Formats: sequence, C-alpha cells, structure tokens
Amino acid sequence: MQNEKSRTAQIQCDYLERVYAGWLGKIIGVRYGAPIEGWMYERIRKTYGKLDGYVSAYKTFAADDDTNGPMFFLRAIDDYGLDATVEQMGLTWLNYAPYEHGFYWWGGYGKSTEHTAYLNLRSGIPAPRSGSVEQNGEEVAEQIGGQIFIDVWGLIAPGNPKLAAEYAGKMASVSHGGNGIYGGQFIAACIAAAFTQTNMEKIIAAGLSVIPGDCEYRRMADAVIAFWKKSPCDWEEAFRYVRDNFGYDKYPGNCHIIPNSAVIILSLLYGSDSFDNALNICNMCGWDTDCNVANVGTVMGVLVGLDGIDYNRWRAPINDFLAASSVMGSMNIMDIPANAAYIAGLGYKLAGEKPPKETADIIGGKAARFHFELPGSTHAFMALTQSGGEIDCRISGSDERAATGKRSLKIVAPRFPRGGGGVRVFHRTYYESNDFSDSRYDPGYSPILYPGQTVSCRVCCDTSVSQGLRASVYVLDSNSGELIEGDVTEIGEGFTALSLSIPPMDGACIRQAGVIFRQAAGGSGPLCAWIDDFGFSGGPDYGIDFSKEHMDVWHNLHKEVSQFTWLKGIWYLEGGILNGSCADFGEAYTGDVNFRDYSFTATIKPKLGQWHGMNFRVQGAVRSYAVVLAGDGKLILMKNENGYRALCRTNYPWENGGSYRLTVQARGDELAVFDGDRELLRYIDADSPYLGGAIGVSIHDGSRCHYADLRVKQF
Repeated sequence: MQNEKSRTAQIQCDYLERVYAGWLGKIIGVRYGAPIEGWMYERIRKTYGKLDGYVSAYKTFAADDDTNGPMFFLRAIDDYGLDATVEQMGLTWLNYAPYEHGFYWWGGYGKSTEHTAYLNLRSGIPAPRSGSVEQNGEEVAEQIGGQIFIDVWGLIAPGNPKLAAEYAGKMASVSHGGNGIYGGQFIAACIAAAFTQTNMEKIIAAGLSVIPGDCEYRRMADAVIAFWKKSPCDWEEAFRYVRDNFGYDKYPGNCHIIPNSAVIILSLLYGSDSFDNALNICNMCGWDTDCNVANVGTVMGVLVGLDGIDYNRWRAPINDFLAASSVMGSMNIMDIPANAAYIAGLGYKLAGEKPPKETADIIGGKAARFHFELPGSTHAFMALTQSGGEIDCRISGSDERAATGKRSLKIVAPRFPRGGGGVRVFHRTYYESNDFSDSRYDPGYSPILYPGQTVSCRVCCDTSVSQGLRASVYVLDSNSGELIEGDVTEIGEGFTALSLSIPPMDGACIRQAGVIFRQAAGGSGPLCAWIDDFGFSGGPDYGIDFSKEHMDVWHNLHKEVSQFTWLKGIWYLEGGILNGSCADFGEAYTGDVNFRDYSFTATIKPKLGQWHGMNFRVQGAVRSYAVVLAGDGKLILMKNENGYRALCRTNYPWENGGSYRLTVQARGDELAVFDGDRELLRYIDADSPYLGGAIGVSIHDGSRCHYADLRVKQF
C-alpha cells in the first residue's frame, strides 16, 4: 500500500468541510431510511405518497449499525497503523463490539453475516477467513454488510478510488466474500471519486473500475446504467426493471447485496446531482432503506458539499449528535464535527500532507473540543430553562462573531423564563434511556466529563439587544440533581472567559455541561449571545457509589447499570454493590477512554470461582490490563491482547467470601498494585504498552464477584 499512498491526489482546500458533508449525508440517510427499513415500494407509496423528508420525529435517534461500523472500524488505523492487516482489522471488530448485543444485528450464526463473522473471530478463525465464501458459503458472505460499513474508507482517500477500494476490501473481507467485498470497494471508490469528479456517470465508473469485470455486481451495474441511458427520466420505471431482474427473489439470504446495490446505482443516476432527489428516490424504492440511503447520502454529501444539504430539513433535527453502541460507553457519545475532524486527520496522514493553517488546529486536536468552526455546526448543544423546562430558544452556528477562528454558537431566546430564572445552553455529557425514542441497537453510556475536570469557554452578547446579561459555567449531577455553578459574571460585546473546576465528588454522574445566561436586576430585552471555545481539561477525581446508581431499563431485554457498558456476563446492582457473574467470561467498563495516568481503587468481594479482576487502561474488549485475584492464592497482573497473559504475579492469600481493597497505579509504562500502603506488584511494560484507557471489572471461568467503592484519580 505504500506506493499507492505516494500517489494520493493532493487534498483539496475544502476537504474537511466535504468530509463533514459526506458524513452528515451518511447519518441523514440512516435516520431517513430507518423507520421504513424492510418496506416494499408499494407500501411506502400507499402510506406516504411521495417522500420528501424525515418520516419520524425522534426524540433522539439511537444507535445504528450503519454508523457504528464506520467510526469504530476506522480505529484499526489508530490501533495498528496505516498498514493495518486484515487480521488486525478483525481484532478491531472484537475490540469495539459487545458480545451479541448492540453494534450489529445479531440475527444468529449462519443468518446474520456480521454475527457469523464475529463468532468466527471469537473462536480463533482469523480474518479474512472469518468472512470468506470458503468458510461461510456464498449466501452468508454476499449479504449487504460489506458495503454499509464502508463509507469512511472513501472519505480518507479523496480523489484516490484505488486506495479507498484497497482499504475497503480489507475491512469488508473480515465479514464478507465475493460480491459482498466488491460492493464495499465500489461504494468506497465512488465516495473517493466524488471529491474530484462532478459527473455522476464518471463517479460510478470510478467505482466499477476497482472490481472484477466478470462479477455479478458488475453485471447488475452495467444493466442499470444501460437502462438509465435508454430511459433517463422515469426512475419508477427503472425500479420496476431492477425489481424484475435483480429483485430479492433472485438472490439468497436475508438481505443480499445485489438488489440493494441496484437501488443505490439507480438513485445516484436518477438523482440529477440533487441531494434531495437522490435520497428521496432511494428511500422510495424500499428494501434495506437505511443502508441504501446512507450510502447514497455519503456520495451525494461529498459531491454537493454543505451548501447542497438543506439545513432545516436535514441537519437541524440531527443537531450534530451521533449515538453509538460500542462496548466503550464514553465513545458512544459522538458529535459529528469531531467525527469529521478525526476522519480528515487520517486522510491527511495517509496522503502525507499537513492540513491547511485554517483547519490545522481542529484536525490536530488543538482547538477547543467544541469549536463551532464548521459551517452550521452546533456540536449537539441544546437549551432549557434554568429549572429544566422547555424554552423557545434558537441555537445555530454563526459567523457573526468568534473568539477564535471564524465562527461560534449563537443563542437567541425571545424572552427569559418568568420568575427571574435563567437559560441553560449545554452539551449533554451522559445519556440514558429516557433521552431516546427507542432502544435501536441497544446503546449504553459512560459520561464524557467527570468530577476533577475543568470546563471552560468564552461568551459575549449583543448589548443593544440584551441589557444586563450575566453568565456562568455549570454542570449538572444527574444522581443528586445538584447544579454546580462557577462564578456569575457580567458579559458584554467582547468575549469573556468563563470556567468551572468541578470539585472531586463521590457518587456523581455529570449529565450536562454548559452556560447559564440570566438577567441582572434591572436588565431587559431578549437573549442574544454567543459561545465559543467550549472545552474540558484536566483529569478525573471521583468515586462511584453504587447505592446512588440504578438499572437503566430501556426495555425488558435491554438493561444497563448506569454509567457502565458491558461486554458479556450478568451485571446488576444488589444492595448498593455491583454484582457480576459469568459462564465463561464477563466484563463491564466505565470511565473515559482518554484517561491516562491515574490510580484506580476498588473493593473486590469474590463470591464464587477463581477469577476476580479489576481492569484499567481499557481500550476495548481485547485491549486492557487487569489485576486479578486468581486461583491458588495468587494476585496476577495481566495484559489483554485478544487474550490475557500474565505480566507478573505474587502470593496473595484470598478466599471467596472475603473483601479486598486494591489500588492500581498506572504512570506511563510503569504499573503498580497496592493493598493500602503495601506494594504488591510493580512492572514496566516495554512491549507496546497501553498508555491510556477507561476502567472496568472482569470475571472469568464461571466466577461471581461483588464490587464496591470504585475510585479514580489522575496523577
């Protein structure tokens, strides 16, 4: 792949915005198609007539496999490098997906392609054999998943369809074979071509250039293109042709790639370079609507850019928020501009280029976490009254004022709440079931902000509109309902810096972080203000009190311990403690994957079995450390590299029914374990150490354990 990297086309100056537009297009397509997934054309036509926008108004759209896959599979590059092998891409699957819940459709071995591949990987069958026709047969290997998770490989290779297809082919082969891989390569190549081509026929030709000329995918594509050339105006006639010649009845399995790919190609050709037209046609055709419309949305988003995507119709309901359902809860709260910067950063790295000066800080992570620099971006900020009620308030990305860069977040409310209350403008730092309309793909969450950290921003107002305006930074603890507020400061035309250092706390769960705007005595007018450079800094200093946590019940089969996500096993609260048990292995995680050097203390109360662990620097299901109370009175420091291996051990008499309070300290590559002040183990990991990650608990080999008094403090 190295030679191909050197031939990557020079990246365009608007690359970051085009990535943002493409990724928005993907998310819009998923949300647009999800409510009618699996419907046939006739049912859609009879129910809705002509589609022209979202068909459901979600409170918040929950997670989806179409967006889970791209954002987490891309992390193979972070974890293993630009030349990540197919086998390492398979390990990326194992690292970020929970075991048989969330993330994918777990339809059964031999029925769901992803479920089949995941269990193959878990059983020691490496990629690409895990997804191959030879292992699983054509019916399983050629379902649709090879192309629905693949968009990001086109986004990181602008103008280079061949390179996009090479990456896409490697990742698709983890779970698919044959046409299942070719579809992924086609979609990725089309997306890459859309950065430099403006003619849709040429974009599709670039996609077809990277797959074999004699495969079924190519036969279908050539036929659809030929029909469009003969009859370029009537997409419904074209769909009848597709249904008659490439319909579901012609191919085996639950959701074969060929019929749905025919709909994608049809929609791109008949969409007439219009984002709206292409998505509407694709959704009207039916079948696997969320997947198909999402792939079309990425191609079209890159092609037309942000200006070609109607803001109020498509972007405003999303509000820059993306829910995910990986095994790592803090990674499941995503904002779309951050996704775009992450993707673009990999694109520049792959091309061997530096980002332009105007976007270098955003892509390099030096800008504030919420910088509002991408046109129209809101970073999922929202508004309530100070008491938590609904308020008429408009939040929008604005180029009218900025503390740094060119843009900020504008807040306009025609009136303040009656009774003198203020207006909260905030980012939600933790989500629960009542924030969503459904349990789609079973998400679970850990906070992205913790006691001990600092929240800061800059604010200003239009004094000709808002007289006597004051502001303060605040956070909300959802466990106690307490609102913790920084200094209240009068603000004016120039940007004023505000901050709040959250004190160390036990038993808290930070749910909101934002700014409270209020009028001083004698103040008048509506609210017209701006926020810029909103971010978090510092490290955690907090404890988890399980008597203050709860079971978050999404439905009868989806229940999460608040603040935790789980890989496998049974996890529930009992008498103010965390109870875990397993048949083979069970693990649960909390905290932020960005925690680095810290101490982690827990009380471990083993009940049954011979493995009772506390995990730290958790980067996923197959990347972490653990200190384990193990059989024969041992304490073992272990490293998980898709399987645990002992780093060092010591005698530590323990028994089921006892209670043991241990502390792990992780500083750089040096790891130590203590019982009180007594050092038990110390080890320097010089072999690709994990230098950051969340915390967790683990039980293996049929064990059962209670955990209490978890505490984390950054050095």
